[in-house]
Amino acid sequence: MIFSTILTLIIAFLSLIVLMVIHEFGHFIIAKKFGVRVDEFGIGYPPRIFGKKIGETIYSINLIPLGAFVRIYGEEGGVDDYRSFAGLKIWKRVLIVLGGVVAFWLASIVLFSIVFALGANIPVTDDAAGLGSVAVKVFMVAQNSPADTAGLKAGDTILNISKISDFQKITNDNKGKEITLTIERQGKTFDVSLTPRVLSPQNEGPVGVALERLATIAQRYPWYLAPIKGITYSFELTMNALKGFYEVFANLFSGKGLPQGAEFAGPLGITVFLASAVNGGIGFFLYFIGVISVFIAIFNLFPIPALDGGKLIFLLIEKIQKKPVPVKVEQSITVTFFIILITLSIFITVRFDIPRFSDFLKSSLSR
Repeated sequence: MIFSTILTLIIAFLSLIVLMVIHEFGHFIIAKKFGVRVDEFGIGYPPRIFGKKIGETIYSINLIPLGAFVRIYGEEGGVDDYRSFAGLKIWKRVLIVLGGVVAFWLASIVLFSIVFALGANIPVTDDAAGLGSVAVKVFMVAQNSPADTAGLKAGDTILNISKISDFQKITNDNKGKEITLTIERQGKTFDVSLTPRVLSPQNEGPVGVALERLATIAQRYPWYLAPIKGITYSFELTMNALKGFYEVFANLFSGKGLPQGAEFAGPLGITVFLASAVNGGIGFFLYFIGVISVFIAIFNLFPIPALDGGKLIFLLIEKIQKKPVPVKVEQSITVTFFIILITLSIFITVRFDIPRFSDFLKSSLSR
């Protein structure tokens, strides 16, 4: 069981790294297309473990396995050379910056195309209609919660509930009172009794479970139609994600806190979510990677220095004022925001991700 849990976490983590590699490859391939010299394409962050120079580019494997990077000649500015990033016309630099973001969307389209070609269980809202078989599944169980004490585990199906909103109503209406859930686990059906908490920790709810309402894709699309469905689904998901980000920021700035169902997650938390998605089968796992790819693409477009969106802002300023932002100024601003992002990531990891990771380990090892 320990080996299975470790293997699941490794697969989830490597999947996230692959997304980062695809993102950097997007920058890389567009830069090469425009004749810009690319000094290094690295998987992981330095110090370097292994590197091989092919042509003018070093391809490296690095010690810190937290992503990937591409080192483009002249990207920091201050270089007046036709083979440098700074020497290109602005529209070409914009395309190089956008190449990484577009790569995320292309990855999501490919993943969703595979999902719709294979047929899989995908998350659906409570009001979604025209579906195949629908099931409410336990996605995660919070440690020391009523669900944990009752023995609920990630991957369980709640048979006497058809909508997540029904479950929320039942548990909220019966705080302090015992309720009975009919559970299916690995082909076996049994009842579980638990008592929803009157007072519960933030983001856990009275029972302490994260649920997904999954629907089986009734129609498997042929190979030539699956990509079309993948494109349309990626677009729909992007629109919904943009609405979700808007609600999050609108609530935070108005002091209302996070909207219902929204959660903060860093790299460790995303890895835990991916590892939990394995319980839904290969189709759901691929689907979940596609969803993460879309969300990271949007996040990268935020106008924050140190992200692709921030780089686009500097290029916009250069276009307006007819000269680039001074190199030292851009670097100072970028480094400052990078430190802020790292600090925020550490806070989210400690405050939210480590408890999730602990809950995941306990749930996985107790199966």
